[in-house]
Amino acid sequence: AKDYELRQYETAKWVSTVIRGESQKEAMRQGFWKLFHYIQGKNEREMKIDMTVPVTCLVKSGCTDFKISFFVPFEHQDSPPQPLDSDVFVEERKAAAIFVRSFGGFASPEKYAEEAEVLARTLRNRGQPFHEDFFYTAGYDSPFKLFNRHNEVWYFKK
Repeated sequence: AKDYELRQYETAKWVSTVIRGESQKEAMRQGFWKLFHYIQGKNEREMKIDMTVPVTCLVKSGCTDFKISFFVPFEHQDSPPQPLDSDVFVEERKAAAIFVRSFGGFASPEKYAEEAEVLARTLRNRGQPFHEDFFYTAGYDSPFKLFNRHNEVWYFKK
């Protein structure tokens, strides 16, 4: 469809942290730094790991817990080093079909919520079953990139 796509993601490992009781913007900031320290060597092997994209944030309806995640690079998927920070963990996300809406610009939590609502409305109108109680935000760019920015919102297909 012109306003969204359906992607099939394979099972993969992500390194994640959950930030509780903060605004989404503050949770993203705190979560990003916890995960950044992990890839900079705050792990059992003191190994530096390349930064990957996207950086995702799990947003659940009516919940102030936000799960921030970095994709584990392909070369570390089989055995990612374990985090030293007890708030950071490696998780395996199962293969899934995901509805994706892309948009540009600098994405705020409000902009992500707005784009997620547009995607949800479109999917409902087209009779596409999806898990409506949560969505992921996905950011692909460094804060220093000014133009041609790429952001996404994801809903999991039922």
